[in-house]
Amino acid sequence: MARNPATAKPPSQPAGRMTVRHYCQGIGDCHLLSFPKVGGGLFWMLIDCGVHSSVTGGTAKIAAIVQDIATQTKHIDVLVLTHEHTDHVSGFLTAADQFKSFSVDAVWLAWTENPADPQAKQLDKYKNDAVTALQAASQRLSAAAAPSDYITALHQGLDAVIGFSFGATGSKVRAARDAGIGLARGNIHYLEPTDPPMIRDDLGLRIYVLGPPRDAKLLGLTERASEMFGAQVATSPRSRALAVACAVSAAQTEIVDTGAPFDTYVGTPLDAVARAVGPEAAALASFVQDNYSGPAKPPARPNPSRKNLAPTTQPDRDQSWRRIDQDWLGISADLAMQLDSKTNNTSLVLAFEFIDTGRVLLFAADAQIGNWLSWQDRSWQVGDAQVTGPDLLARTVYYKVGHHGSHNATPLAKGLGQMHQTDLSAFVPTNALDAQKVGWGQMPYTAILKALATQCSGRVIRADSPWITGTGPGPEFQAPSGSIKSLSFAQNLWVELQLA
Repeated sequence: MARNPATAKPPSQPAGRMTVRHYCQGIGDCHLLSFPKVGGGLFWMLIDCGVHSSVTGGTAKIAAIVQDIATQTKHIDVLVLTHEHTDHVSGFLTAADQFKSFSVDAVWLAWTENPADPQAKQLDKYKNDAVTALQAASQRLSAAAAPSDYITALHQGLDAVIGFSFGATGSKVRAARDAGIGLARGNIHYLEPTDPPMIRDDLGLRIYVLGPPRDAKLLGLTERASEMFGAQVATSPRSRALAVACAVSAAQTEIVDTGAPFDTYVGTPLDAVARAVGPEAAALASFVQDNYSGPAKPPARPNPSRKNLAPTTQPDRDQSWRRIDQDWLGISADLAMQLDSKTNNTSLVLAFEFIDTGRVLLFAADAQIGNWLSWQDRSWQVGDAQVTGPDLLARTVYYKVGHHGSHNATPLAKGLGQMHQTDLSAFVPTNALDAQKVGWGQMPYTAILKALATQCSGRVIRADSPWITGTGPGPEFQAPSGSIKSLSFAQNLWVELQLA
């Protein structure tokens, strides 16, 4: 399929075009690409097929998507599984019976998914330990007596991140990914950013692997304020260090508060005090309740038999604000988001370059800041020329927007700022209402949408664009326009673009 780039020459009849059908399932990625072959026929590539578990009717929507793919082709030349997140791979499990009728020649994954790779093994251990730690934190939060509003919200958010992204134990997303891998019957390729570009003369195409990086620091770098569109870095280095430490300790026995001033055997947990029995224990529990951890007591009722004593008319002071015994579990929220973002950073990122024109189409999956920054030093020798990561960005005319338009998935200067083509166009695979239900805030991020609209001269399509959902008029731009040569769509299901 690939050959030495030094001997590559443009095909005698260059295709120079691509059709992409973006599916619009809410929060999730599924993209069906087709490239015309020189001499006839089409080369089919499917990039991911999943939906966020919070999306109402998501399983049925995926079934409809796979059924639609079957109307286009039941032969996939290459299936790309970008990374191990439910909203990218769930369909291979929920629609497994439908996929049985497909033939898949090869599966591409990032080196981070290679079970034989030592560094990938370390990453996998980190994920397993982190999920174990978060399960333990969730159990501790469930057992909290009289939890505060903060603890209740923390517990809900923690379970949401883990359940939505990985399944309760991480096994669900792994099963979905493996179901996708199994479709190729052993023809599996783990791709590296140092690989030479794959040359397809019959398609007039070069395919570059941009990420994920091998640099562990960049893999772990999910936010950098100087490269984000006005968003602030959410967590401190100390809390991240504590979160990782908790992951390691929880994998052994139970979560240990590594920032506590005393050893774990010193003192008695407040929950244990409240559950203690016996006269002395009851007195201690009452003291703690009244002076340290308890909510306000209701006013006492008058006692007719004691007429000379005035009844209590005011409740005792609320002392529950003093409790901090469960607050340290707040670092579990940071660990959950760190795990989620670090998995995004392992995304397989592909750039498609038309050999005859040099124009580039970028599919960034959910790559976050560290993945993007690694492209700045990336280079490939193509014949007598050297191609660099910034060069590919400068020639990009189509961008599948990273991580549903989140605040830390499209860098400012070393990302969108390097895409200089006047006919740039973009697609954002997200539904803002679904993102709000999950509690993700601004997704897609307003500042990024504004920058994209300016850079793309309005040629920005979203999965929830009113003309796709049937709630508004057609796109503001006319097709053909820029890199978009034609446009069609099926309401609430897909939008298809022919690009050149």
